[in-house]
Amino acid sequence: MLTASQTKKQIDELLKKLIEFGLSTDQNFPFERHGPAGSVEITFPSAERFSVAMKNISYVEIYRRLTKERAYLLKMIDGAIIQIMYAFSGGRLERHRLAFFPSPDLEEFQNNPDVYLQDEIYADIVAKNIVPFPLRFDFDIRGEIHKDLVHPRSHLTLGQYENCRIPVSAPLIPFHFFEFILRNFYHTAHHTCGDALPRYTDTFDESITYNERRVVHVQTPVPDSAAVAVGMRD
Repeated sequence: MLTASQTKKQIDELLKKLIEFGLSTDQNFPFERHGPAGSVEITFPSAERFSVAMKNISYVEIYRRLTKERAYLLKMIDGAIIQIMYAFSGGRLERHRLAFFPSPDLEEFQNNPDVYLQDEIYADIVAKNIVPFPLRFDFDIRGEIHKDLVHPRSHLTLGQYENCRIPVSAPLIPFHFFEFILRNFYHTAHHTCGDALPRYTDTFDESITYNERRVVHVQTPVPDSAAVAVGMRD
């Protein structure tokens, strides 16, 4: 299981690679915030302003406010913003928030169309039929938050649907979240640069319940040794 320092180090390394690939245009590097009783947060400047994303306002306005306040870890080449926050207590992961907010109007592309159209790496993000929507992987192990099936400890929310909480088998390490975003929303870039990303094998412990596993859910990657063991059982 990753420690707080290892988690921050992983974010730093991945963020530097995205800058190197030319996929990020603005960044707020993460830092550790130490609290009482050994608690540690991995966060970024202006992270406290993320609450605007939970308000009942239009997505365009949510995106506008987040970008104005620079309330993100990084801003991608197409204007999409990514938020990553982890909180540890007693050396154990307590919660995380991993969010992706695509640009609602592709303003970056509209301002510099020739740059994007000349490079196939941007092919996935300028198609006219794209419907941008936010997504968020949340994790919270605190007992008062979790409700079996209703509010899984680890879950995926699509759009801003209040009760969309698709169970996820475990918390995500930073690498799995970044890879998920690149593979699914920047496929050409992932195909071109994906192999150059640092690889990480550590994972967090599973948090999914028996009932949550019986409904449609998301399975996070497991270490090779665990995958082999599952294959042998099957």
